[in-house]
Amino acid sequence: MFVGGSIAGACDITYAVGFSAYRGVAPMRILQSVASGLLGPASFNGGVATAVLGLCLHFFIAFIVAAIFYLASRLLPVVLRYAAVAGIAYGAVVYAVMNLVVLPLSAAPPRTTAMPTVVMVTGLLVHMFGIGLPIALAARSAARVRP
Repeated sequence: MFVGGSIAGACDITYAVGFSAYRGVAPMRILQSVASGLLGPASFNGGVATAVLGLCLHFFIAFIVAAIFYLASRLLPVVLRYAAVAGIAYGAVVYAVMNLVVLPLSAAPPRTTAMPTVVMVTGLLVHMFGIGLPIALAARSAARVRP
């Protein structure tokens, strides 16, 4: 769980910071936006403290996502035999749950505009290949299951 969650968290935050920087958004603002899920709009006035909180929350979520896959793999060992396919599918599910359930229920300010297609597509791909896949492969490795 630790390895998969660490890799997934690092891939996701690297993408978020890099993609947003390319679009002119400061890395601290990205991390504060993660903290806004807990603190609401006030997180954007918290400076470095809320950015650090956002980074910690980001990795906490990555570890939770990895733990869920790990526990599911104990109930459904077939996902470890087909870890690549299962991980990619799991990443897509995580993307949907985060955007359709977690974010709307959080304290983060609601979106006021539609998400651009490039953001949706790249976000989905990162969740599939940078989150789900590493988590599944790490779980398979920890369980010592051969593909």
